[in-house]
Amino acid sequence: MLDPIPDWVPRRRQQIGSQIREARRAARLSQMALGDRVGRDHKTIHRWETGATNMTLTDLLLIADALNVPLADLVR
Repeated sequence: MLDPIPDWVPRRRQQIGSQIREARRAARLSQMALGDRVGRDHKTIHRWETGATNMTLTDLLLIADALNVPLADLVR
C-alpha cells in the first residue's frame, strides 16, 4: 500500500464516483435501490459516489452490471 496515497488518487476516485452517480440517476435508481442490487447498503453507495471510500474491482463489476453499463463507462 502506498503511504501516503498520491494526490491524484482521491481526485480520480471522486471522478469515478460521479460517473457512477450519473449512471445510477440515468437508470432512475435511488442509492438504496442500487445498494439492494449489489448487496451493499445505501451509505456505502453514497461513500463510493462521493469518493470517500475505496471500492473493489468486484464492486465496480457489480455496479456496472446492475446499471447495465460497460465497466469502461464508469472508469473512463
